[in-house]
Amino acid sequence: MDLGLKNRVAVVAGGSMGLGLAVAKALGREGARLAIGALDDPALPAAAEEIRKETGAEVLAVAADVSDPAQAKALVRKTIDHYGTLDILVNNAGGPPSLPFLEIEDGMWEKGFHLNLLSTIIMTREAIPVMKEKRWGRIINMTSISVKQPIDGLILSNTIRSGVIGLAKSLSNELASFNVTVNSVCPGYTLTERVRSLSRTVAEKTGTTPEAVIAKWEADIPMKRLGTPEEFAALVAFLASESAGYITGAAIQIDGGWYKGVM
Repeated sequence: MDLGLKNRVAVVAGGSMGLGLAVAKALGREGARLAIGALDDPALPAAAEEIRKETGAEVLAVAADVSDPAQAKALVRKTIDHYGTLDILVNNAGGPPSLPFLEIEDGMWEKGFHLNLLSTIIMTREAIPVMKEKRWGRIINMTSISVKQPIDGLILSNTIRSGVIGLAKSLSNELASFNVTVNSVCPGYTLTERVRSLSRTVAEKTGTTPEAVIAKWEADIPMKRLGTPEEFAALVAFLASESAGYITGAAIQIDGGWYKGVM
């Protein structure tokens, strides 16, 4: 299926590893020109080269800590300056730590807000004028299934990521007449390094093993397995496509059936 993404310009925050890297590769395979942002470490240029080799896509690597408002803004501005336009914005950042409520200090709440909600606000604000002018755009927020069904031990993520959903729903109404869609994707347990790290944290607290923790998660999923980054990336690529032009304001879970709600 041709998704109509050839030569579209996409910026993927957190694009050097995990789900962000998988999304960048999926968009690159569809012919998009890419900018990936991530922390300034060896993983960023290595990821850019990996994407080029696997997809043949043009890739701009931008060192950016999106929890810093100035760097979040610069990621989008550098993409627009380099390519002359912007079509697709994928807002993505690592999740806050797993801690009980009373162990979370004020600074952790502020840091989580900057990382997951303020970064989305700032990057989206920078992208919208270009998209409105060309009357085409796709804004896709990578959140978590916790926005629909809170996950024990992730109260920071449960709280702050829900704000992203409210932002996206409100913005989708403002931007619909400009042919700019705003959607959110809500992954369940997906086999990434973050999930492996979370399994180790849970194992230490419960006196078990990471393998046992993952096995328990799998038992709770109707499909009896964790998702893959490639499956998640395929959903994001579709939402970025021409064919998804009538989908906006949606928060779509991809979780193997783990979420038990009816909506």
